[in-house]
Parts: sequence; structure tokens; C-alpha cells
Amino acid sequence: MDWLYALVYGVVEGITEFLPISSTGHLIVTGHLMGVPWSKEVKDTFEVVIQGGAILAVLVYYWKDFVAQARALGQGGAAAQGTKTLWLGVLVACLPAAILGLAFSDIIKQYLFRPSVVAWALIVGGAIIWWLEDRRTQPTVHAIENIGVKRSLLIGAVQCLAMLWPGFSRSASSILGGMLTGLDRPTATKFSFYLGIPTLGGAALIDLVRSLDQLAEIGLGTVALGAVTSFAVAYLATGWLLRFVATNDFKPFAVYRIVVGALILALVYSGNLTNAV
Repeated sequence: MDWLYALVYGVVEGITEFLPISSTGHLIVTGHLMGVPWSKEVKDTFEVVIQGGAILAVLVYYWKDFVAQARALGQGGAAAQGTKTLWLGVLVACLPAAILGLAFSDIIKQYLFRPSVVAWALIVGGAIIWWLEDRRTQPTVHAIENIGVKRSLLIGAVQCLAMLWPGFSRSASSILGGMLTGLDRPTATKFSFYLGIPTLGGAALIDLVRSLDQLAEIGLGTVALGAVTSFAVAYLATGWLLRFVATNDFKPFAVYRIVVGALILALVYSGNLTNAV
């Protein structure tokens, strides 16, 4: 059954990684609902490693942008400066989560990777999204090259909510941080994709290198299946989300989060879903 678990995990990861609904939260609940028999260490590592497939989808989706940026760097001028500022901002935005991850990731995995924690994170995050959309002011930034380092750092600080509270969502926190600092929805969403490249890509690579022995329990072929599935589904989800935010707000995701969070709590308190880590 390992291949089936990997396939389902890959689909869930691919759909949820870049939507503001929490991939980690959905993967935790999915594992509990399916009764995946893998050890906790294997499940935690597998969930992080298959994020690499979703990150590869972003690299492929934006490859033309990356080529254009590389050419701009070679030509110099304003375009080169904009590219340098953008990527400096991306790296600076990664620092808060990287520091907290190194300090607290093991503790958070040990105590907070449970359905009830995810449920409350979904509900609270949904309420914040709805509130932010209701009080939304006119955005002032309409291109990721104009975000700047200061705004990027603030977005990175807000992104830490996802690190500290499983289920809150890295994409939701970074998009919300972007909107709070004046970015329009498409720009905030695109920057969230860019920010995921070093944030999630680095975490996936580190976990893969550190945990090859653990992953060998289920076979590297199973891991590859999960990552490839995640890549294919995430590529489709990326394009869909960008088209969606071009003409819609995030309130549908707020409603989804609150409904799913309430359903998870109902399952937990009725005894139909274990709340163990």
C-alpha cells in the first residue's frame, strides 16, 4: 500500500502547497485519516521531502522569468538592479523562518503535529483572511521587483506564523504579509511562490540528506512517486491560483478553512479521528 499512500500524499501536497489552506495541515490530517502505518519520523520526513516536487513545479512554471532575470543581470542597468533587489529580498525574507526552524522545528513536530492544532490554525487563519479582505486598502505595490528589502523582511516575519503553528499555512502567512505591506493580490501570491523556493527547497533537501536511512524503510521509489505526483499537481495548481487571484479575493479560502477546521474538530471530539501526534 506504500505506493497508494505516496500517491495520495503527492496529490494533497500538490494541491495545497501554494493555496492559502496549509499543505502541512492537510498532510497531517490525511495521514491520520488513511491510517498510514509508517513511523512518525518517516511520515514527517516524507511530507517535507515531497515538497521538493512542488518547488520544482514553481521553477518550471517561472523558468522564462528566471532566464529573463539572468539576462538582465548580465546587461546591467535598472533591470539588473531590480533583479538583485528582488532576490536579496527573497533571501532576507527566508531568514526569520530559517532561524526559528533550526531552533524549534523538532519541538514543534513532536508536540504540535496533531489534528486539533491544525484545525484551530485553519479556523483562526480563515478569520484573519476574511478580516483582512474586509479592511483591504488600496495596494501600492504591483510588481515583485518593487517590493524592496524592508517589506520582504516584514513578509518573512509574518511567514513565521506557519513555522510556529502547523496548519496556519506558509502560503497564507506570506500572502497575508504581502497584502498587509501594500502588495496587490497577484504580486503577493507571486512573491509567496518565489519565497517558497529557498524556504521549502532548502528544508526538503536537508531532510532528504539527513533521513535517507529512514526513507529507505518505504523505498526511494515510493518517495519519488510522491515527489513526481506533487510536481505535476502543483504545476496545475500554480497556474490556477494565479488566474483566480487576478479577478477574485481570498474569502472563498477563508470559508473553506473555517469549515474544514470545524469538521476536523468534530471528528476529533467525536472520537472518529485520533488526535495523537
